[in-house]
Amino acid sequence: MSGTSALSGATDVFALSGSGRCVAFFTARRRAALPKALAGRAVAGVAAELARLADEGWILSVGGMFGRSEPPTAFATGFAQDADFVGAFEAPGRAAALAGTARLGAAGWDALLRTAWLLGPREFDPVPRTEAGSAPPAWGFFALWQWNAAWQAATPQERAAYDAECDVAFASDVASGIGIAGRHRLDAAGRWHHLGIWECPGFPVIDAAMREHERVADFKFTTSRHYAGRRTPLLDLLEPADG
Repeated sequence: MSGTSALSGATDVFALSGSGRCVAFFTARRRAALPKALAGRAVAGVAAELARLADEGWILSVGGMFGRSEPPTAFATGFAQDADFVGAFEAPGRAAALAGTARLGAAGWDALLRTAWLLGPREFDPVPRTEAGSAPPAWGFFALWQWNAAWQAATPQERAAYDAECDVAFASDVASGIGIAGRHRLDAAGRWHHLGIWECPGFPVIDAAMREHERVADFKFTTSRHYAGRRTPLLDLLEPADG
């Protein structure tokens, strides 16, 4: 966790990143069904634009942030959340992130989806899960949060103690099989200050991790919004239904 609201400090679990890369996090809802031919052209346009972005150095999956080679990937969230699916890309920089998301929209993405994009620079490097050689985890977990009034009123010593307590929970996360794709800073783009991204072997692991974060009082200084979903190839989520 961050020691200040502006510039984060490294912890026992997290190392500062100097990559300059920028996340493009999205929550997406499908639009009303298009005629199949139009939808097919939109999907083809998105696929072609994703290929161009990959050639320009974009990472198009959470797994790619850990160095794995995989196709563009998102996470199907299901009926209980306010999005059909969510995901995160990573662009070489902020200008590339802004231009690339606009290009995706024009290529067909906006015809298929109603999307909220959040862009922001990488703060912390990824922390791989302990079973990094096994199959990719089936679940993803995305945490958006902002520092609350209690954090703003805390002393530097209280914030440092909080960071140390949260590090205990993050170390437990990694030991349980969770990979943490670093952290990105979002406060220049809207209300949320930070984005954390996890790869998880299953929802029970996420639930147990949240209980541990509650135990160390992680949430006393933050207001947060969480999304969880099953790993799915992105183009499968975009393909029009038969009929």
